[in-house]
Amino acid sequence: MPAELPTIVATSGGWRPGRRTNLEFGALIHHAIDLSGAEGRPSLCHVGTANGDQRTFNAHVSEAGKLAGVDVSHLNLFTMPPTNDLVDFVRSHDVVWVGGGSVANLLAVWRVHGLDEVLADAWRAGVVLGGVSAGSICWYVGGTTDSFGPELRVVTNGLGLLPYGNGVHYDSEATRRPAVHKAVASGELPLTHCTDDGAGLVYRGTELVEAVTEQPGAIAYVVSRDASGAVLEEKLDTRRL
Repeated sequence: MPAELPTIVATSGGWRPGRRTNLEFGALIHHAIDLSGAEGRPSLCHVGTANGDQRTFNAHVSEAGKLAGVDVSHLNLFTMPPTNDLVDFVRSHDVVWVGGGSVANLLAVWRVHGLDEVLADAWRAGVVLGGVSAGSICWYVGGTTDSFGPELRVVTNGLGLLPYGNGVHYDSEATRRPAVHKAVASGELPLTHCTDDGAGLVYRGTELVEAVTEQPGAIAYVVSRDASGAVLEEKLDTRRL
């Protein structure tokens, strides 16, 4: 069942350590599933391009899905896509959840296979798109990334479904906040939405409708530049899931 409006849940979270498994779905993933309006047993498409489609991690995600009562499929692009009809494959799920890793590599590989257009089509059709870290930045114009090395750089070739910049791991990595501020100040990034670890941002269409968190104290922010060129940072009211 498609979501009522095109929906994205962009986060710095979603996974949690399992009690008897390596991973469990955190509250942010469950929230994405709830927003999909799924009836019966939900289905989630996990996309692990950013970490090279590691089969071990895929197995942990499948195990987490089984524990949560969610049917999980994996859209692996290494060494080849799972089907010739990626549109039907992606659209057959309630949620697409994209994992973390290298957003620069993710974007390049997606475009080789036309997955960028497939995901945009699924978003318009009501499949909820979501993800963590690289799986957050990808939906925006761009954001700060360590895809190229330890020193953060800015990517500006995101899918652009959301017309903002994106900053992830805002509280847990010391260089993230200053890198976002510098990019917004220079105009390299537009108005930018950021998340602490454990926080997420919910969009209906391109409108930010809510900031949520699965971790106490984790919040979200908007970073902007005023007419004088000064950078402004606004904390958002962030609801605990």
